[in-house]
Amino acid sequence: MRFSCPSLGGLFLQKMDCRMRLKALLSLFAISFIAGSTDLQAIEISGPAKVVDADTIVIGSQVIRLHGIDAPESAQRCSLSGGKSWPCGKVAIEHIKELLTDMTATCSGSVFDDYDRLLATCRNPSGVELNLDLVENGLAWAFIKYSDDYVLPEGIARGKRIGIWQHETETPWDFRAQRWFVEEQVAPDGCPIKGNISRRGQIYHTPWSRSYERTKISPERGERWFCSEAEALKAGWRAPLN
Repeated sequence: MRFSCPSLGGLFLQKMDCRMRLKALLSLFAISFIAGSTDLQAIEISGPAKVVDADTIVIGSQVIRLHGIDAPESAQRCSLSGGKSWPCGKVAIEHIKELLTDMTATCSGSVFDDYDRLLATCRNPSGVELNLDLVENGLAWAFIKYSDDYVLPEGIARGKRIGIWQHETETPWDFRAQRWFVEEQVAPDGCPIKGNISRRGQIYHTPWSRSYERTKISPERGERWFCSEAEALKAGWRAPLN
């Protein structure tokens, strides 16, 4: 069988030797295949839901992160005028619990993050979308680092000056970064996540969780410190439920 070297357009490509021209052609085929395969099949999960925090729930064994939003952390307080503050993290958690009065949710998504959480849009049995509802009520930011799906409803909530928009306040990503920086200065080996063991199992606590300060680590009991959430998850620890 005779092999005919592929002909490619362009002076530069024509000057390649036969093997390089073939490699370039195969690369073009690969790029075309990937470009035509961007629509991933959605995964739908439905059932009783446990609330981890305002933007994270668990259905069965699958942890689900609400797509496109970032809600206040459980220990976070948001600013009010006159130097006052309110427990926005706690309020956001209570709000999503109210949306899940029978603790049932249906979630759909096609992407997993680095922590094996499904990034999804979730609805309660009444059809209310949890992601959108939190943003509309001023209890979550549009997470524009990853998606612009909720920019418009965020703008409406901001205009109404409700929830987190009552006064200029710290975003959850800045809150997490600040808490992490402070705690890694004093944590063993700069690893500030606390791996605690209780009757509820092996639980890890990040510096921005409500129970972080009161959680004590006893290495003699098998408790330990972690340098990242991924490390804690890999070792068999889980985040606390609210």
